[in-house]
Amino acid sequence: MGTEDAGGPEKAGTVDYRFTLANERTFLAWIRTALALLAGAVAVLHLLPLGWAEGPRTAVGLLLALLAGAVTVYAPVRWYRVQRIMSSGGTLRMSGLPLVTAFAVALVCLLVLLGNLL
Repeated sequence: MGTEDAGGPEKAGTVDYRFTLANERTFLAWIRTALALLAGAVAVLHLLPLGWAEGPRTAVGLLLALLAGAVTVYAPVRWYRVQRIMSSGGTLRMSGLPLVTAFAVALVCLLVLLGNLL
């Protein structure tokens, strides 16, 4: 028995277009996050006169760049997996990457604050 909607009952294997579009918006949000992280890496490595030694500046910049790369790889994999699970009517599992991203950004913030205070 499908879910009744203004568009009629859903067929097996089809996904409401609103969920598909929401999945695409989430994908694009991850890509924007990756771009912002990459811009931060470029800023730390090349643009900001932090007055830091080369080692800490490189570490922070590379951490941001690696996180941007991880998010860039994760986004299409997650998009595809969610779309496939929605089509089959399965259950979505929580992802750990939002927590990892938040932790890494908090770590970078702490390093930047400490680097400017010390």
